[in-house]
Amino acid sequence: MNHTLKKLKNLILTHSLDGYIIPKNDEFFSEYASPDRLKKVTNFSGSAGLAIILIHKNLLFVDGRYTIQAKKQSGKNFSIFQIPNSNPREVLKKFNKKLNLGFDPKLFTNLSLLRYFGNDSNLIPIHTNLIDQINPIKKKKLKDNYFYALPKEIVGENTNSKIKRLIKELKKKNIDNIFISAPENVAWLLNLRGNDNPYSPIPNSNLIISKNNDLFLFSKKRKVNKIKYLDIYKNLKFYEFKDFFKIIKNLPGKSFCVDHLTCSVFHQSLISSKFNFKSFIDPCYIMKSIKNSTEIKNTIKAHEHDGAALTKFLYWIKNNNKKIITELYAEKKLEKFRKKNKSYISPSFNTIAGAGPNSAIIHYKANKKTNRKIFKNDIFLCDSGGQYKYGTTDVTRTLCFNKPSKKIKDRFTRVLKGHIAVINTNLNKVNTGKKIDIKARKYLKKINLDYSHGTGHGVGYYLNVHEGPQSISKFNNILLKPGMILSNEPGYYEENKFGIRIENLIYVKKIKKNIFFENLTYAPIDVDLIDFKLLDKKEKKYLSNYHLNTYNKLAKYLNLKERKWLLNLI
Repeated sequence: MNHTLKKLKNLILTHSLDGYIIPKNDEFFSEYASPDRLKKVTNFSGSAGLAIILIHKNLLFVDGRYTIQAKKQSGKNFSIFQIPNSNPREVLKKFNKKLNLGFDPKLFTNLSLLRYFGNDSNLIPIHTNLIDQINPIKKKKLKDNYFYALPKEIVGENTNSKIKRLIKELKKKNIDNIFISAPENVAWLLNLRGNDNPYSPIPNSNLIISKNNDLFLFSKKRKVNKIKYLDIYKNLKFYEFKDFFKIIKNLPGKSFCVDHLTCSVFHQSLISSKFNFKSFIDPCYIMKSIKNSTEIKNTIKAHEHDGAALTKFLYWIKNNNKKIITELYAEKKLEKFRKKNKSYISPSFNTIAGAGPNSAIIHYKANKKTNRKIFKNDIFLCDSGGQYKYGTTDVTRTLCFNKPSKKIKDRFTRVLKGHIAVINTNLNKVNTGKKIDIKARKYLKKINLDYSHGTGHGVGYYLNVHEGPQSISKFNNILLKPGMILSNEPGYYEENKFGIRIENLIYVKKIKKNIFFENLTYAPIDVDLIDFKLLDKKEKKYLSNYHLNTYNKLAKYLNLKERKWLLNLI
């Protein structure tokens, strides 16, 4: 049992509680939590999860992407449960009493508490986070942590225009005020970026827009002092987070709109003390999901540069015959290729570079303890992406270095067939992620196999690499519209053996009345893993054309050996 977990149990007793709930997210519901309180207590490093610490038992809930990882990282001290198969509410019922559970009201929404616990536990807000009492948060130095504004040639639409569109939506719904609680939506609306989060250029901030067209931005004011706006919104005022209630008290109107997905219990309680609040999804989500022509054009450029870096890496690792390569070395090498581009800023998420059995861990992250040598007979899965000044990338390639088994070629080819089926979807007939997801799994399902993650997620524009509301998954019914960017990443995994995933980013394109997917990602797919007998003529033609387009787009960035290698794949 780690130091933090021991001390936490003592604090639980001090507060006369039966237990304490720890989510993955921070108070901004960031994609990559900072601080990562869940990891401090559980050692689990995945991007989604929930822990319940009881005096004599520790529970960790994760989704299907992370069950293997959670067992390896936390299994000694925690009972691992897979959501949605095991809901916290149902598990806690087994204790035969209504438990008093403490929680930090800044880290939960009322919706998340209801979904996880219903009315079966006494949920008690503890306003000083118990983990922070044990491990106080260190203040970051302000150096390079200022907010900055993006020019119109990058974003394609100025702040004033976006705000006018949003206010128009609010008037339709007869809303007096709205609280933009998600920082990524604030970033999009105000064309702001920052360095508060690892991997995502998001400025930690919240925003209120009043019926009088006044805007109140809440952040650490020292971070906004150097913002240089080309199109500053005249009614934008800056405040510290602690000023939130002071502003609320003086706002006009009766109604207040909050997003039930990202408005914390803490903020909602302050708003409801004065206003009748309405709860629905922030209109910014759907507005920012539809990229304008400038964003698409710039994203294409980002993927071209990223594809060149990845192709150089793939050539290097496929043709290495001398040097022993480890997972961490491969990860650093890929980063080195990306860094050669002056517009590259950072990875867009933790690179997944898993060899052999590690490739079966869907969201694996190599470290000094797990760092594996990549052997000739290994399957190697590399899922990575970059943040560029003009776009966000995310791509996965699976590689072999020796003749793969018949079984592995079969599984890889079935995943590839699903991948091709997605990109070739006629969106005039099939236009929701739920329906497209079926196409991706079809060829695995024929032999009673499947994978435990969605087929694709929405992607931001120089923002979060995972973005809603659009996705390709079993449950998503959002209509796919021109300008939306998604991933296309079916996979297959055998625990302790191997993992396979093929991922490109795609976007919804419209020409006249035809709506279809267009690839953004161009980088070679490992043909050594393909059983070509399982591909039909159309699939073979698609693959050949894809590699031809990859060559035409990337040849100018490659040396002679790299070009010859890529040409041989066509």
